[in-house]
Amino acid sequence: MRASKPITVTLGDLQERVDARIQSGGYASVSEVIRAGLRALDREEAALDAVLRQRVQEALDDPRPTIPAEQVFADLRAHHAERVKAAKQGA
Repeated sequence: MRASKPITVTLGDLQERVDARIQSGGYASVSEVIRAGLRALDREEAALDAVLRQRVQEALDDPRPTIPAEQVFADLRAHHAERVKAAKQGA
């Protein structure tokens, strides 16, 4: 018995790219191309997760004092108001 079951996938415009990979000899079948694509996606997601974890850790380790959320939003509202005013004056 197979460990996996056959599936149907509609590739649309990507079909040409899959066919080209098979014709070049880099892959023996559509299944190999799809599996390679999924492995590449797994690597990409793992790399992104590592970057995000690192950035979160850097933020947590930042020795600077925290800024209260109310102050952050007040600053953002003021910044936005200044930009709107400048845009109206420039129009």
